[in-house]
Amino acid sequence: MPTTLDASAIQKIEDEAKKAPISEIASYLQKHLGQKITAYLGGLKDIKEAGAWASKERNPRFEAEMRLRYAYQAAWMLVQAYGDATAKTWFFGTNTRLNDEAPAYILRNAKVPEDMR
Repeated sequence: MPTTLDASAIQKIEDEAKKAPISEIASYLQKHLGQKITAYLGGLKDIKEAGAWASKERNPRFEAEMRLRYAYQAAWMLVQAYGDATAKTWFFGTNTRLNDEAPAYILRNAKVPEDMR
């Protein structure tokens, strides 16, 4: 049975996604989604770079960081409610609310508006 998340839990994860060090975000995504998916979400071609983000060896560029922070919010809620396997599947399944695109594809190709930089 899925775990129900209340408004305060959702607000907490939104706040955490904004404030947590990017290495923690990358580590969480790697742990629950895997390094390959984390790299894909961050827009990387070299999956080892995601490991460098998680181990604090390097920091992602701003757009990649924002993608990971948004992915973290979705992943955390999905993992809590349904587990790792379902979270991985959700990121790559087509979504009618996203014009039948997969959430992972949308995140990977998202551009950060100039006013957010």
